[in-house]
Amino acid sequence: MSSISAGRDLFCTPDITECVRKAIDSGFTFIVAPLVHPRYYRNDAAGVTKQRDDPLTRSDMLLSTNDWGTVVVGKLSPWICLHSAFDSARKNAEKVLLEELDYAVHLSLAAVEVPLKSADCANLARGVNEFLNSRISNMTIWVKVPMMTLSSQMEDAVAEGDEDSRSEHPWEWWNRFRTLCNNNKRVGIALELSADLPESDEIDQWYSEPVKALYVPTKIFLTNRKGFPVLSPAHQAVVRKFYKLEAQPVVTGACHYKSKGMKVYQQYLNYLHETMAALDPLEEYAKGYEDYLQNPLQPLMDNLESMTYETFEKDPVKYTMYHKAIYEALLDRVGDDEAETVTTVVMVVGAGRGPLVRATLQAGEKARRLVRVYAIEKNVNAVVTLRNMKREEWHDQVTVVSCDMRHWQAPEKADILVSELLGSFGDNELSPECLDGAQTFLKADGISIPCQYTSYLAPLSSAKLHSDLAIPVASKDPLANYETSYVVQIRNGKVLDAPQPCFTFSHPNWASTINNDRYKRFTFQIDQKSMLHGFSGYFETILYKNTMLSTVPATHSKGMFSWFPIYFPIKEPMYLDGTSPLEVHFWRRRTRTKVWYEWAIVRPRTTPIHNVGGRSHSIGL
Repeated sequence: MSSISAGRDLFCTPDITECVRKAIDSGFTFIVAPLVHPRYYRNDAAGVTKQRDDPLTRSDMLLSTNDWGTVVVGKLSPWICLHSAFDSARKNAEKVLLEELDYAVHLSLAAVEVPLKSADCANLARGVNEFLNSRISNMTIWVKVPMMTLSSQMEDAVAEGDEDSRSEHPWEWWNRFRTLCNNNKRVGIALELSADLPESDEIDQWYSEPVKALYVPTKIFLTNRKGFPVLSPAHQAVVRKFYKLEAQPVVTGACHYKSKGMKVYQQYLNYLHETMAALDPLEEYAKGYEDYLQNPLQPLMDNLESMTYETFEKDPVKYTMYHKAIYEALLDRVGDDEAETVTTVVMVVGAGRGPLVRATLQAGEKARRLVRVYAIEKNVNAVVTLRNMKREEWHDQVTVVSCDMRHWQAPEKADILVSELLGSFGDNELSPECLDGAQTFLKADGISIPCQYTSYLAPLSSAKLHSDLAIPVASKDPLANYETSYVVQIRNGKVLDAPQPCFTFSHPNWASTINNDRYKRFTFQIDQKSMLHGFSGYFETILYKNTMLSTVPATHSKGMFSWFPIYFPIKEPMYLDGTSPLEVHFWRRRTRTKVWYEWAIVRPRTTPIHNVGGRSHSIGL
């Protein structure tokens, strides 16, 4: 595992070249340094700055442009106060803020730290937002926020007249600031740890936010028996969790191990990174795709590529459970006394490249039952693979059919119908419509595998996912991104309440009239102040009897990676105050040619219905 990128926070840098050298020698990859000497107070309003001939700060020629952009993060003068009650002080602070940010752009810095000390941040947000919208630059803003409010900070805030900060959690300061900045993607968090950690729910709240850096004060380190700095187990868990979100640790404060130097802090933080638990199969599979929005597959409309089939066929769990379900169904279908005389007809619909055909044949061998298999597949490219498998391995035991399962005229009825048509939301790849058509060639007492599946929905907070939707697509309406569902492995997000069952489908469905439209009303109780950015979707399926597969977090089939969750965004992030219930309405709608979802919130605030009539996104039949 590669070394962690760690920073060293410095209060003052008399010789920036020497400070950079010492930090690099200690194993750090960058420093956080003042743009201007912290004691250099300027008062433009009084003309003090103009009367002084000395330079504003050090020369930009002390480092190369590449070094400024890669090894230095700037920070503002600590005395800048944009919420001062005095007009002259406030106006001066506004000028100085823009002056220092402008100089940071001149230096090509990648980021600048902006401290957030209280809930009174409207004018600071306005100043930062003005800068972000007026300068063409890739520079990001690190809003420095404490993970929990310290008594000293409370005293400062109250002394400055901000009584509201006494009761507000720092997350609310941040939430107010980023909302005022219109959720600008160039605004992230530099989160500062403290000796005391807040409740677990409050810590979890930060995991759904864009934390770019994690400030680790030297004063919170303990000393182990060998005389080296270590963190408490609770702090270790927090740091490792933020490592997974790719937050960079920044050591701040004085060195308490003079003989060993700052290097021991960097080495310990790197040790925490190197000793993180090994990735499970799902994390390994999703590596590099975390929080990456993808359009769901539409197998009915599009032919899947060989690479897609190959990826899903590597799942270590799914086909094992299918094998188990088919094995049990074969035993139930044919008793031991008929094992050598009765042949079970198994039809694999949507056979792909044949993994379920192999599972069926292997289950037949294990159960010592005779089976005859039909492999039905509409993708003519996958049919090439099936026919090669038949010629080289399966022979007369398998009949390959190149056809849409809904239109095939079967020569005989099936005892068992096997399919893997489920999407991330269960029914979103149109398994109900496909199996309703395919069941015409299933015997009246036949078995469908799967026999039932239920989608689940949960409220989700993820500023990362929602901000990624702000990128317009030239061929789409600007709102279309927020009315489309996405498949995504959610890492930088928090599920705000336990997922609840949504839509259930059972097969075979022998109802005289089949209607796959659905409607569901949810009430979620979220006890913590949060921002809602949409909903995450999952599913559970019963393959046969007690054999199940699940993507629901609480019951997830361990090691299975065939499905990521689905994400249904909302147009505008919604603030939840932690007291009012969240009432959500969800629909599955269809016409002769397409299926789509619609969703809306009724409480605590009513939103328009998203994706009315499938105007932005639908699944083609």
